Amino acid sequence: MRKVVVYEFVSLDGVAEAPDTFVVGHWDDVVDANIPRVIGTQDAVVLGRRSYDEWARYWPESDIEPFASFINGVPKYVATSTPLDRDWAGATAIDGDLADFVGKLKREDGDEIGVHASISVARALLAAGLVDELKLVIAPCVAGRGRRLLDGLPAIRLEALRAEPTPSGYLLAHYRVRPH
Repeated sequence: MRKVVVYEFVSLDGVAEAPDTFVVGHWDDVVDANIPRVIGTQDAVVLGRRSYDEWARYWPESDIEPFASFINGVPKYVATSTPLDRDWAGATAIDGDLADFVGKLKREDGDEIGVHASISVARALLAAGLVDELKLVIAPCVAGRGRRLLDGLPAIRLEALRAEPTPSGYLLAHYRVRPH
C-alpha cells in the first residue's frame, strides 16, 4: 500500500498559510537538500483548489529546480467541486469524496502520494486517518497569525522518525502517524 506524506513549511507556532511571509531570509543547503529527498519518493500529488490555482500560474514557467520539474511532471489530483480553469499538465479534478479517492489511490501500485501546500487537504486526510507521515520544515520564527496546519483535528499520535536542525535554525521534522 502506498503512503500519503504531508510536506509543509510551518512556523514554530504551526502556521502553514503563506509561508513566504514567515520564511525568514534564505534557508541553507541542508533545507535545500531535503527537498529532493522528499519529492524523490513521490509519484503523485494531491492539492487543494487554492494551491492548485496559485501553483498552476507559477510552476509551469518556473526554473526553480528540482521542484519545478517534479511538480510539472507528476500527476496532480485536485480537491475541488468545480472544473479546473487552468490547463496544467497532469492535473485532474478529483471526482467525488476526497477521502474515498485518496483511499483508493493508496491501494494502487506506486510510490508515495504527496500533499503539498494544501492545509485543508492535509487536515481532511489527517482527520480521515489516511496520512502516514508528516514531513515538516519548521521555520525559526513565530508567525503570530494565519491558518495553522493542525488546528481543529482530533487527537493524533505521532512517532518521531527524524529531527535535524539546520545551520540557519530550521528544523526538519519527520513523523509517522501512529494508528489509533
